[in-house]
Amino acid sequence: MSLYRRVREETARRADALWAVASALHADPETAFAEHRAAALLTGELERAGFQVRRGVAGLPTAFAARSGRGRPVVAFPLEYDALPGLGHACGHNLIAAAGLGAALVTDAVLDGGGGTVLAVGTPAEEGGGGKALEVDAGVFDEVDAALMFHPGVYDWVRAPLTAQEQYRVGFRGRAAHPTGNPTEGIDALAALIELFNVLSALGRRLPQGSHVQGIITHGGTATNIVPEYAEGRFGLRALTTGALDDLAGQLRTAAEGVARATGTAVTTERASVRYEHFRDSEVLSERFAGHLKGAGIALGPPAPGVYLGSSDIGNVSGRVPAIHPFVAVTDADGSDHTPEFAEAAASERARRVLVAVVEALACTAVDVLGDADLRGRAWQGLHDAAAPRS
Repeated sequence: MSLYRRVREETARRADALWAVASALHADPETAFAEHRAAALLTGELERAGFQVRRGVAGLPTAFAARSGRGRPVVAFPLEYDALPGLGHACGHNLIAAAGLGAALVTDAVLDGGGGTVLAVGTPAEEGGGGKALEVDAGVFDEVDAALMFHPGVYDWVRAPLTAQEQYRVGFRGRAAHPTGNPTEGIDALAALIELFNVLSALGRRLPQGSHVQGIITHGGTATNIVPEYAEGRFGLRALTTGALDDLAGQLRTAAEGVARATGTAVTTERASVRYEHFRDSEVLSERFAGHLKGAGIALGPPAPGVYLGSSDIGNVSGRVPAIHPFVAVTDADGSDHTPEFAEAAASERARRVLVAVVEALACTAVDVLGDADLRGRAWQGLHDAAAPRS
C-alpha cells in the first residue's frame, strides 16, 4: 500500500475527531497569550497519540512543542489557535490548529516511528503578539527541515503574499504653558505630533508599492487650556520586504527628529511590537502541497498581482527554514476575514471539507519531505537563494 493511500485512509478515519477539535475551538475562542483551554485541548490530543509534549516553550505559557520520532529530518506543523477580540475565530485559526494537529497525527501514524521526526508547534498570539517570532528567537525551529501550514481565506492561492510589519511609539516632549497667560513660554508637543502626521502623509505619496504608515494619537494632552507638554502616537509600518521595512522605520525616525528640531521639542522613537518579517515561500514545497490538494478537487493558483493580505509571524519562521503558507478558500472571494461572516464560515460545512482535504495534503507533503532528500535539498537551496544578496 502506498504511503499516500495510507495518508488518505488515516485522514478519513480521523475526520470526525478533527472536526470536533475545530468546532470546540471555534465555540470557545481565546485571545492572544490567553489560549489556555485551546492549548490544553491540543496537547491532550497529541499526548494521547504518544507525542512527547513540552509546554511553555519560549517562556510562553500557552505555547508548546510536541514531538514524535527521532533525529533528522524534522518536519514541523505550526498550530495557530488565538482568536480576535469581539470576533472570535474570524481568521479561522480553529481550522489552522485542527489541520496542523491532524497532519501531525496522520504523518506520525503513517511513518510509524520511522523516517525522522514529526513536530507539532503550538504558536500563540499570531494576531499581533508574534508567538512564532518569539519561538524562532528561542530556537524552537532550530534543526527543522520544513514548516508546513495553511490559512483559510477567501482565495485559493498557492502562496501567501504577506508583508513585513511592526509598530513604533513616537513621543514628543515640549513645555506646558497657559495659552493666554504665558503662551510664548509653551512648546506644544501635540502640534509637533500633528506635524509628524503631515510629514508622513507627504512621505506616503512616494513610498514604494506595498509600503505604508498608518498612525493614531494615543496621548494628546490633559486639558484644553494647557499647552500639551507631552504627546504620543503609535504608528504601524508595513513593507513588501523586511529590508524595506527597515528603510521605512529609518524614514520615520528621520521625520520625527526633523519635526523635533523644527518645533523645539524632544522626541523618542521606539519599537512597540514584535517585528513580523515578510513571508518567503518555499516554491518547491508549495507546489508539492498544491499538487496533493488538487487531488481533493481544490486547485490553487498564484496570488493576484498587487494584492497583499497583511502580515504574519510565519514570515519569521520562513526566513530560517523552508516554509509554506497557502490560502484555501472557505468562503467566496467577495468576503473578507476579520468579519463576523468569516467567523461563521470557519465553522461551516465548506470549512469541514477544506479541513479534511488540507490535512491530507499537508501530511502527504510531510511524507515527501521526510522521505526525499533531494526535495529537502531543493527546498533549502531555494531558501538560500532567496537570502543571497543581489548584485
